[in-house]
Amino acid sequence: MHRTTIKVVEDALDANTTLAKANRSDFDRSGVTVVNLMSAPGAGKTTLLTKVLGDMKGVRVGVLEGDVQGSLDADRLAHLHLPVVQIQTDNGFGGECHLDANMVRSALPDLPLDDIDLLIIENVGNLVCPAEFKVGEDIRIMVSSVTEGEDKPAKYPLMFRACEMVIVNKIDLLPYLDYDLDKFNYYLDGVHPEVPRMFVSAKTGEGMEELRDYLVGLATRTAAPATT
Repeated sequence: MHRTTIKVVEDALDANTTLAKANRSDFDRSGVTVVNLMSAPGAGKTTLLTKVLGDMKGVRVGVLEGDVQGSLDADRLAHLHLPVVQIQTDNGFGGECHLDANMVRSALPDLPLDDIDLLIIENVGNLVCPAEFKVGEDIRIMVSSVTEGEDKPAKYPLMFRACEMVIVNKIDLLPYLDYDLDKFNYYLDGVHPEVPRMFVSAKTGEGMEELRDYLVGLATRTAAPATT
């Protein structure tokens, strides 16, 4: 039984890799840069997007919004008048706790890829599964909120090891929390040494211009890593 389970998992990951490559070919054909945005539930991914996507300095943006149920996050982005496509993993996908390459592929016909420079895939909020499934992205960005505690890189190392950028959000709450930012950086360096990181607050606007510039740079292939 143990060997059978391993075989099934390997087959699933191999199939996902094949579809991710197909997605990547479609994105490249249309000249689209793709960001896989990951985090735990409530880390503030959607709020960050509402703050930075309104003025992207000429970069055309689309969003794939992943949730188990509902369209609350997609609805929050509607006022930005961007192409937004909702993927509900409970609708035909069994309520999965992540987006995989097949789910993303099923949504591509609803996106005007030829009219998009940057596609943000907002993954389902989860600190485990999203890291295991590539979807055809160029880069993975991990959002970690200070309200989650500083130990998350040590407890969920794959998520932090799999990303190319870490955004620490809600830093406006640091004076009110028992949160050690130095310890977070220590744990993060333990699993992904010197990974670029940003420290931001969607509420106060701190770091929003830096994040916007970073995303614009990705779309124009000129992004420079943030300072650690």
